[in-house]
Amino acid sequence: MPYGGNDWLGLTQEEVLEPELPICDPHHHLWDQRPERIPYQRYLLPELLADVNQGHNVRSTVFIEARTMYRRSGPAEMKTVGEVEFVQGQAAMSASGIYGPTRAAASIIGAADLKMGDRVRPVLEALQAASPNRFRGIRHTVTWDPTPGAVEQRDVQGALASDGYRAGARVLAQMGLSLDTGVSFTQLAELADFARAVPDLPIIVNHLGGILRTGAYAGRDDETIPAWKKGLAEVAACPNVYMKVGGIGLPRIGFGWHALDKPVGSEALAKEMALLVEPCIELFGPDRCMFESNFPVDKVSFSHPVLFNAFKRFSKDYSSTERAAMFHDTAVKAYRIGYD
Repeated sequence: MPYGGNDWLGLTQEEVLEPELPICDPHHHLWDQRPERIPYQRYLLPELLADVNQGHNVRSTVFIEARTMYRRSGPAEMKTVGEVEFVQGQAAMSASGIYGPTRAAASIIGAADLKMGDRVRPVLEALQAASPNRFRGIRHTVTWDPTPGAVEQRDVQGALASDGYRAGARVLAQMGLSLDTGVSFTQLAELADFARAVPDLPIIVNHLGGILRTGAYAGRDDETIPAWKKGLAEVAACPNVYMKVGGIGLPRIGFGWHALDKPVGSEALAKEMALLVEPCIELFGPDRCMFESNFPVDKVSFSHPVLFNAFKRFSKDYSSTERAAMFHDTAVKAYRIGYD
């Protein structure tokens, strides 16, 4: 196990702040037997609820594709449908109420390759059929960086500008679906150009727009953060784009919390995260920002209660309406979550 686990996280215990404040956690994963070398190999409904139901008022969550539970046979492009089928079952378990009031995976984001262009439509239709009441769109991460080894390259250079990707994105928009995507901060200008080309498509940018502060980018904040902010400003000028404020526990973000002998507490976390969280909210505004956990990936750095305590501490000077947006309302709007 490369990082700490639940026993390590248990070394830092806190009282939950503002326990009545409604929360929608718009970014988590579910999986079992992950091939990657991460500490939380099993993360299903019980593990998720054990994290989110520790005092915060997490009313709903959004599942984001995790390259898991794909079909073993059939056309390659259709194998991702297996993941949505799997999560639909987990969501139905949660919706039964047997496991408590949180509606886990109230919206589901699957996976499809937009570079297929118009041919992606049958895949999207199959994903929708697998979850008629919760499927809201896909994530197609296109992370690419010109610096070798800086980050996992998730697609080819220039994917956002390709004819296929843009044609597939237009199909998404026509079907009333949304696009989650991840990029490197060096791609933000490309992302803005893409967003302008598909103005009817809601786009949700994951994890602070891909800032990198380790490896080849370690010790280069004086140049990378201004470049990141410049790119963010260009993306924020596109009204169809939302920003997920989270992913800060990823080791590549560079805070080093995962390596501490004792997990970080919410006071220090709130203070340190401001470096990256504040610019996002200033540029996009609370009505287009949503606090995310990115669990269990970010669980290598802090617990869910500590993270949301930190978000509450950080946001204490915002108005009640602005806080309601960032903790709940923006995500509910972006992912079309309805409560019955």
